[in-house]
Amino acid sequence: MSNENKTVVFHADNISKSFNAGKHLKVAVKNASFDIYDGDFVSIVGSSGCGKSVLAKMMLGLYPPTSGEFTYYGKPIANTKKHWNEVQSIFQDPFSCFNQFFSIRTQLEDARFILNPRPSKAEFAERVDAGLRAVNMEPDEIREKYPFELSGGQMQRMLIARAFALRPKVLIADEPTSMVDAHVRAGILDYLMKIKKELNMTVVFITHDISLANYVSNRIFIMHDGQIVNQGTPDEVLGNTTEPTTLKLLDDIPDVNKQEWIPNSHLARKAKNAENA
Repeated sequence: MSNENKTVVFHADNISKSFNAGKHLKVAVKNASFDIYDGDFVSIVGSSGCGKSVLAKMMLGLYPPTSGEFTYYGKPIANTKKHWNEVQSIFQDPFSCFNQFFSIRTQLEDARFILNPRPSKAEFAERVDAGLRAVNMEPDEIREKYPFELSGGQMQRMLIARAFALRPKVLIADEPTSMVDAHVRAGILDYLMKIKKELNMTVVFITHDISLANYVSNRIFIMHDGQIVNQGTPDEVLGNTTEPTTLKLLDDIPDVNKQEWIPNSHLARKAKNAENA
């Protein structure tokens, strides 16, 4: 589907973000330009330290750009509290997002205080119930539970339920599967795709795993050393690419069946050539 008639959510024109100065200067994002459109599921993929989490925090309004133009629905992010009415996040460590001394239910319901205008307690309690059911948890299952009583995968589902209750326009998911077992990852991604569809959200998914990006995304950005070095649809990015970082990320995938989900890639051609040799 063409992006010509879609609304631009985030627009970046040659943005950079640096920290410190002089000999201690660290440029985390370098001259990045991109558009993220309404309804996109965009994955930002790269190795540790490439700048992808810094870019996610810029989208959350936590870091202003050092240079360049960065807008949300055409305007600079000036008021973070107002911004968080519409842009929410899921982080990789769900336990750090909850206070261990309060019940999960209490903390889910208290999330309503972020919103302005603020929904009533009863209305938001219904939203929390709906969010829990969206991630296959019955409200009574966690009514008296505390964070330390749940597994990492269950706690990640609590963050997704919280996002469902808050109903943001944009959800930034920063490595939400990195601290859960492999067999749980697909379930977490399925829940993300489910609430995206139900709430008609835009999702930005931060990951180092290009196979997960291929699974969920309609567009992929590849980052290396603070720069976006490749971007496009999964077919464009993972197909006939010669971009070195993308090739390295593809080569890091275990060999089992990877040529099947990237049918036009150099991996498929290499496998086919090996079969015909």
